[in-house]
Amino acid sequence: MWILRISAMAATGFCSQAFARRSVLQFKSLRSFHLRTNPSCFSIVPLASPFTSSASGVCHSPPQAVKGETDIVLKGARDKDTVEDVKRVLEMANRASLRREVLHTDFLTPPVLKESMLALEKFSDIKVVAQGGYPEAERCRLSVGHPEVLTSDPDIVAALSISGNFGFEPYSHGDFLGAILGTGIVRDKLGDIIILEGEKGAHILVVPELVDFLATSLDKVRNVSVTCQKIPLLALEYQPPRTKSFKAVEASLRLDSVGSAGFKISRSKMANLISDGDVRVNWAPVTKSNTTVRTGDIISVSGKGRLKIGEINSTRKGKFAVELIKFL
Repeated sequence: MWILRISAMAATGFCSQAFARRSVLQFKSLRSFHLRTNPSCFSIVPLASPFTSSASGVCHSPPQAVKGETDIVLKGARDKDTVEDVKRVLEMANRASLRREVLHTDFLTPPVLKESMLALEKFSDIKVVAQGGYPEAERCRLSVGHPEVLTSDPDIVAALSISGNFGFEPYSHGDFLGAILGTGIVRDKLGDIIILEGEKGAHILVVPELVDFLATSLDKVRNVSVTCQKIPLLALEYQPPRTKSFKAVEASLRLDSVGSAGFKISRSKMANLISDGDVRVNWAPVTKSNTTVRTGDIISVSGKGRLKIGEINSTRKGKFAVELIKFL
């Protein structure tokens, strides 16, 4: 709000542009920003931002959820390693709503995506759309803006097909990832990589502005020459994950207790896997056995696969009936 008051004073002639510029630069929280001026208004623009704007906007009434509430919203975030990334998403969302424009993130990792979506639900006057190219996408881009402006799903994800003669050269997800990053693009510009059955190559999701670059620059995966061409999102060849659901009754919702039931191993062995760093919850490493799991959490154990926590109900005896969804 302090920044907006300075901008308003400059715009209405109550202070000089020089005074406003000097005042803003003295404000400690703006050390990573530079001031761009025009005859009527000041705008605060990041020196380096991972976000792009789909429209230019002007200052309007501020949203009810202001930037100062970000820390409060994130106070309960379990994945502390992603907090800074989520803060940037929330600040971008407030900026988009304030200026009545639409902004887009790059592809977000699953932990950042989940925490961002949970946090944005608590903000008023902000609409969010998540897109990864297909329903089960793990890496997605977010579009945020005021509901009156963000009225449709933006076209911010493109698909490419990578094909070659892989009959005599085995390949993996890592081979395609390494080849793509080898062209010089950063990981945040790349979404999921879908490995095709029958040695046909892969389909990948990227930001649209890199389609032509990859089509001309990506020519090899390992030792195999490949061709890379754009395809419609509807042409993506992905298989919905196969799952098996079952229920377990547990005395608590501790990670070691629920995990042992889900992966059919002893609780002590599950505890050892957790302490050894072999267990992740929502793609983030967890090393405490007493971590509480919640509906929607995904538990991954090295060498044993993934498990999703479904519906949780309390029993008459004070225990928990937990739906466990095992990915096959």
